[in-house]
Amino acid sequence: MSETAENRVKVSKFSRIKAEFKKIVWPDRKSVAKQTVAVTIISIMLGLIIAVLDVIFQYGVDFLVNLRF
Repeated sequence: MSETAENRVKVSKFSRIKAEFKKIVWPDRKSVAKQTVAVTIISIMLGLIIAVLDVIFQYGVDFLVNLRF
């Protein structure tokens, strides 16, 4: 008798999961493409900014280390 109760619980869980998946609203292809382009551009820009700051700080630290008192 417990086996049928367990099976009902499993079926109930799967039916609830299936109902939740039906509520998902997926974005359209155009929206995904725009967001992908935006994320790519922003990532490249931030990468360039970080690279430039890294070079500036590297030269600054090298200059301070090589100072002679």
